[in-house]
Amino acid sequence: MKISASLLGAVFVTALGASSSQGDHVDDVIMAQMRERHIPGVALAVIQESRVIREQSYGLADEENKVPVTSSTLFQVASVSKPVAALGALHLVEQGKLSLDENVNGKLRHWKIPENRFTKNHPVTLRLILSHSAGLTVHGFSGYPVGAPIPSLVQILDGRPPANSAPIRVDQIPGSRWSYSGGGFVVMQQMMIDVTGRSFADYMDETVLKPLEMSSSTFRQSLPETWEHRAATGHTDALRRQVDGRWRVHPELAAAGLWTTARDLAQFLIKVQRSLAGTSNPVISQSMTRQMLTKQNGDSGLGFMLGGTPVRFGHNGDNVGFNAITIAFETGEGAVILMNANTDIEVLKNILVEAIGEQYQWPGYPLSRETSNQALRPIARKKVKRRT
Repeated sequence: MKISASLLGAVFVTALGASSSQGDHVDDVIMAQMRERHIPGVALAVIQESRVIREQSYGLADEENKVPVTSSTLFQVASVSKPVAALGALHLVEQGKLSLDENVNGKLRHWKIPENRFTKNHPVTLRLILSHSAGLTVHGFSGYPVGAPIPSLVQILDGRPPANSAPIRVDQIPGSRWSYSGGGFVVMQQMMIDVTGRSFADYMDETVLKPLEMSSSTFRQSLPETWEHRAATGHTDALRRQVDGRWRVHPELAAAGLWTTARDLAQFLIKVQRSLAGTSNPVISQSMTRQMLTKQNGDSGLGFMLGGTPVRFGHNGDNVGFNAITIAFETGEGAVILMNANTDIEVLKNILVEAIGEQYQWPGYPLSRETSNQALRPIARKKVKRRT
């Protein structure tokens, strides 16, 4: 379904509320991209000097019922779950309950990584999992329709019904090369459950979400009934069809299961920035934060993707019906962009981040006038491979 330009604009003004940023370049680019890509709704948070300076909502959280996106709208953020989950794992490392460099099978209790010729002399470690270098399979997960049978974590790990993904196995020498693996984070999820004796959602709520003041975030799947009215409805494919049941269920929590708001996710990035600066360490220490934001293999840190000088960190997310973009700098800048539709996320990220970086004078921006101009032009359509 396509929203008319007039409806999009009307909802934007209503949802904007007290914002003083109407009519600026960022607005123009976001609205143009929403029209061209037929994205129903977007939530934006901009960070400057490690604080949220702008929070804005655009369009519709639910097209069918004409519900606008607001600051309290919940989105699935897909693979952005990974760095949040990584923070919980690194907390356990600092407690001495996990190790970054020991064989994870030593901590796994209810399931273990099957040994084979690749692992004989090269064990899988938490450091390798967090940096997508463990040689583990399964790139991403498509989730389960609301109301469908949901597999246990062990069933997902072994690829047994009702799991709809392949078994998670080692298919190359751990540490030999970078290979993106959502499956690795499911292994980490099981390990965190085994060492804490708690559900992953409960542990993350107490150890990460509450200390970071992410009060509108949860790893609980299915989404608690009291939160459902706040959740955006996902939309997929070129026709922007509503996802059956409004969204899919992701029991692969550490890899793709976080529900959150733009402000909460900005709060997560801010607390990482402050931890790196040594001004606030609610979950992990400054030294561990430095490790988290140090390249391990390729452009991977420990949970984050890294790049640039000054240090830039973030992650994209792509679940069925939802996309998410996060970026932050060690110097205190950053942004969160959440949407309830799928598009070519890398291209859109470049366009939106360029617009935000130029307007707020981020380090190294603008990248080019051509990129800035391209943001307002019609786009060519293409199929996109989903990553979670």
